[in-house]
Amino acid sequence: MDYVLGGRLRELPGPLLLTGHTGFKGTWMTFLLEYLNVSVVGYSLPPEKGSLYDRSERTGAIPEVFSDIRDYVALEQFIDLHKPSTIIHMAAQPLVLTSYETPRETFDVNVMGTVNILDIVFKRDFVKAVIVVTTDKVYRNDNTGQAFIETDPLGGKDPYSSSKVGTEAVVAAWQQIAKVSTGPRVVSVRAGNVIGGGDFADNRLIPDLIRGINSGTLVELRNPESTRPWQHVLDPLTGYLAALEIENNDFDFENFNFGPTDNPITVLDISKIAHEFFPSIEFKIRNPSLTEVSHQEATALALNSSLAKNRLGWEPILDQKRAIRLTFQWWDKYFRNLQTPADLCMLEIKAFLEARASRK
Repeated sequence: MDYVLGGRLRELPGPLLLTGHTGFKGTWMTFLLEYLNVSVVGYSLPPEKGSLYDRSERTGAIPEVFSDIRDYVALEQFIDLHKPSTIIHMAAQPLVLTSYETPRETFDVNVMGTVNILDIVFKRDFVKAVIVVTTDKVYRNDNTGQAFIETDPLGGKDPYSSSKVGTEAVVAAWQQIAKVSTGPRVVSVRAGNVIGGGDFADNRLIPDLIRGINSGTLVELRNPESTRPWQHVLDPLTGYLAALEIENNDFDFENFNFGPTDNPITVLDISKIAHEFFPSIEFKIRNPSLTEVSHQEATALALNSSLAKNRLGWEPILDQKRAIRLTFQWWDKYFRNLQTPADLCMLEIKAFLEARASRK
C-alpha cells in the first residue's frame, strides 16, 4: 500500500479520538500519533499507578477527559466539543482473569461502551470512520493450533472473550445500519498478545516477570507450554492506522487480523529470554488448582493476517523474539535510569518506522 502512515489523518478537519488512551496500548498509540503529527484527543478512565501513562507523566499532554465509557452524556459532550473526524475505540476491560471476578462489569464496559460510541457518532456527520479494537480471543477455539481467518466462527469461553464476541456483534449491527442508511465506516481489528515496554497490568506474563525482577521475588509461571501470537505493540498499532486510513471506497466493511507470522513462542521461552537480561530472576512452574484449570485460557492461539497484507499492505516488522527482547531492553534501560519512558518509546517508534519504510 503506497501511502505515508498518518498522512490522510493529518488532512482531516477534526482530530482523532482515542478512547482508553491512558492504557498501555493507548499510551503507545498516543506517542505514535504525536510522532506522526496527527492531532489526538483522549477519553479514558484515570491512569493506574505504575502504568506507562503514569510513568511518562502524560496528564495534560493532550486534550483529554477522565471518564467512564459507559457515561453516555459525558462521552457525547466530549465528542461534540472536539468533533473528531476519526475514532479508535480501545477503552475496555481487557483482562481474562479479572473478567471472572467482574463478569457483569466486563460485559457492560466492553459491549455497552461500544454501543455508546457508535450510537453517538452515527448521529453526527463529522465522524468518518471508527476502528473498534477487539481481540484474537473472539474466535471459537478448539486448540488445534490452526491460524484463524476473519471469517472463522466466533465464540467466547470466558467472560472476557465472550464480551468481545458481543462487541463484534455490535460492530456487525452498526455496519449493517451504515449499509441501509448512512453512517461512518466501522471496522473491527483483532490482535493477539501485545507486548512492549511499560506494560504493568496485573495477570500478564511479562508484567509479572517485571514485578518479580523489580521486587526480587520468585515468579510463578502458569501454563508454561501455552503459545500466543506475541507481538510488539507497534506492529498492530500501525495496522490499526492503516485500516483507518484506507479510503472508504477501497474496500467494503471489514474485520482485520493483525498477528505475527513466525513460529509460536511459549510462556517458558519468554521467561528464558527474560533471564538473558535479568540473570537474577527466579521462576518456577506452578501446578494449577482445579479452579484455575477451569479458568485456563486456550493453550494454542494463532492468527492469519493475510487479509491485512493483501488489502492494507501490512506485515509485522518485528518477529516475536525481537519483540520480546525489545520489551526487556526497554525495562532494563528504564531501571538503570538511562532514558525517560517517553524517550524510550519515541526512540523505538523512530526505529520501527524507519524499518517499516525500508521494507517498501
